[in-house]
Order: sequence, then C-alpha cells, then structure tokens
Amino acid sequence: MRLWLVILHIILVGTNYWVTAHFHDELPEDNEFAEFEDFDDDKPKSLIVDKIKDGDMIGEFEEDDDALIEDDVDNEFDHFQDEEEFEGLDNNGRNSGGKSDETSTLTITKVPLHLRARWDSFYLELLMIAGLLVYFINYIAGRSKNNRIAESWLSDHQKMLMDNFTLVGDTGKSIDDVNDTGLVKESESQYSIYCSGRVGCDSMLVELKLIKRQDLVAIIGQLLRPQNDQAHLRFEMSKDDSDNFVLAVATKKTALHFTRDIADISIYCPEKRPGDKFGLPAGYFVMSEIAEATSAIIDSRVLQAFTKYSQYIDYIHISDQYSGPKQQEDSAQLTMPEVKRVLLIGFNISVKGRIPSSENMDKMRSLLQLAFYLLDKLRRFKLSKEGKSKADKNRLRVEEAFLKTTHAARAEAAAAKREEKRRAEKERILQEEDPDKQRKWEEKEQRRLAKKRAPRMKQLKVKAL
Repeated sequence: MRLWLVILHIILVGTNYWVTAHFHDELPEDNEFAEFEDFDDDKPKSLIVDKIKDGDMIGEFEEDDDALIEDDVDNEFDHFQDEEEFEGLDNNGRNSGGKSDETSTLTITKVPLHLRARWDSFYLELLMIAGLLVYFINYIAGRSKNNRIAESWLSDHQKMLMDNFTLVGDTGKSIDDVNDTGLVKESESQYSIYCSGRVGCDSMLVELKLIKRQDLVAIIGQLLRPQNDQAHLRFEMSKDDSDNFVLAVATKKTALHFTRDIADISIYCPEKRPGDKFGLPAGYFVMSEIAEATSAIIDSRVLQAFTKYSQYIDYIHISDQYSGPKQQEDSAQLTMPEVKRVLLIGFNISVKGRIPSSENMDKMRSLLQLAFYLLDKLRRFKLSKEGKSKADKNRLRVEEAFLKTTHAARAEAAAAKREEKRRAEKERILQEEDPDKQRKWEEKEQRRLAKKRAPRMKQLKVKAL
C-alpha cells in the first residue's frame, strides 16, 4: 500500500511541474480594470474633445434640458496654468534653467518569467525521483529474491522434516501470510516454519533470517560489512529428557555476543576457551559449564562436521537454563526468569551474501541431519554423580544470589501490598456505617501501631549454676 501511495505522489508532482512549465503563458492576465477598458472604444477621447471645441456637441447638449455645460473657466486643471504655483518652470513644464532640453523617457524592461526555466533547473527534483525509482525497483527485486530463497530452502528440506516430525508448518494459529507449505512470512527478510510431534522434542522452530535485499541502504551497507543468510533452529526439549548443563560452541563474533548478552552463558560459563584444545577448527570458542559434558557432546562425528562445514556452522547452544537475553540491572524483576530446556543451532545458508546454490543446499541437508543427531544424543547422555552435584550447586548458588540482590525490593513490594490491603479494609469498614465495627477496627489499628512503635527486647536465657 505504501508503494502505490508514493508512486501516485511522484506522478502528481511530475504532472504539476510539467503543467506549470508549459501552460503558464496561456493563463490570462489578472486585470481588475479590464471591464472598463472597452468603454467608449468606438469614440476616442481625442475625437470627443475636438467636437466639443468645434461646437458640434453643443447642439446635442442643448436638446437635453437637464444637461449642464461647464465653461472652460472652471476647468479643474487651470491651476497648472498659474505661474506663481510653479516657479522656475515654463508653460510646457520644462525647467526654466535650461540645463537640459531633452525629454525624459521611461523604459520598462520585460522581466522573463522564472517558470520558463529549462529542465536542467530541476536537477535536484529529478535526482530525487530517480533515487526513489531505484529504491522501489530494488525493493521489488529484493523481496522476490528473498522469497525464492526461503521457498527453495523449504522445498529441499521438507522431506527430511516430514520424516522426523508429525506436523510440519502447523502453528495452530490463523495467520494470513502462510502459504500452502506452512512457511510463515514474518517480514520481507524473515521467514519461519513450525514443526512438532517428535519423541524427546516438544517443538522445533526454524527461522530463516535473510539479508535485507529489499532495503537499498542495507545493500550498500552489505558492501562495507558483509553478512550471511542464516537459518536458526530452536528445539524445545522435554523437561526430563536431558541432564542439566550449559554448553556453547560458536565463532568468535557470536561467542562474544553470547558471553555479553545471553543470560545463561554469561552466568554459568562466561569463560571462553579456544576450540583448538577440543579439536575444533581455528576461529571457534567453547563455553562449557561441566567438562565431561563437553567431551561427550563434541565427539568424532561432531568434530568431522565442524571440520567439513566450518564456514556454514555459526553456533551450537545447549542449555537447561535458557531465558533469552540478559536482563538489565535496573529492571524491577522480583522473581527468577522462566527458563527452558533448548538446543539452539545457527547455520549460514550463504557465505558473504552470495545467493545460495544447489551445492549449498546439499550441505544444509547434512547440517540438518547433524541437528537431529545432537538432539538424539542429548536424550541418551547422562551426567555422572559428580557432574550432577556440581550442576545442582551452581543453580542453587545462582538462585541465592538472585534472592539476595532482590531482598530489599521484595520486602518493599510486600510492605506496599500489605498497606494496600489495610487501605482497602479501612474503606470497606467506613462504607458499612456501623459504629461498633468502626470502633473495633480503630482499636485494633491502634494496638498494632503501638506494638510496632514499642522497643524490641531480646530474651536471654540464663543457665542455672
């Protein structure tokens, strides 16, 4: 809708400029006295004056009894003939000093209309219209290109998704931007598909976050700072299907983002270790809470996939305490955030913004198989007794630290809640119009205040000798 409104606005502006430039000369002049110019056109004034001087008009005026003929003596311009009125001038109105006998002439220069300028005077407007046209052409082309990439990814992986899930693309909600395959269009550069119905997995959400090819500014920024089309897989696992631990393997840029902004990693495993120590390719970092979980999850098959598809794997994040981004320090949250047991995986569909080819899609299918392999491995893996004890201690420590930091805020909130309850009770007693109940409530309130003001005494027990 916005596209058609802007195109209509451009057409109206261009039409206005064209009409103004071509039809300005045809507009009639605005003359307020045009209706008086035709008066006595058939009889010029000079002819009328001559007739009056010759006496030809006297007969005409005599026929009318009410006509009044004024004599030349009472001419209203007689004062111009008074020599004392204008000193230093002759009868012809010239300067008697005789300095210059030339008659003065007034020349009126014809000023050209400014709207008769050529088209090169509107270069700024033309550049603006050209820029808008380029922007909208890029918008249409980029939108269709992203749509083709999303549909191509789904068509290549749909069979594998159907083999692993009972429902593919059924969100249970009525959404307008859903095609026949179940692909949900969140925006012009973001698509998602929902899957459910698998043992050990409550649901899976695939988010395709593509480059904003419909945005010309983003395309220009892509030249300076290249980005990749990515597919983010989120598996929500059942509560008792895996043990409690936090583990993440990510590239350098993503690992920095995890340790700084993601709550569970910044709390349970903020230390980044180079992936070379675990057999991973250079450029990867490992953030792990429990060492035995790291060695068990990153096995030979996972190492082989990282080595073969290192440029396509962005991160793998396993957690039982996932709550999203880290809360701000000044937030007034009084309860522990809700956590979920998840497996998060991020893949690069394209490298350096290039359109993904058929070879890339084959690699994507292998990476999706790796995701299902990790999901099954998490169901089978169990921590040792020492690992479980360490994980439980870490979670208890985090909970105690949270309660300690929010103790004052929770006490203040509880006091405010009690005060609000007493205020509501007081209003209810006053509205009943029962003097006995009001008197009893006031006495109860006075006893409570007196007890609150009384000094607190510590009771000491003395042992008998």
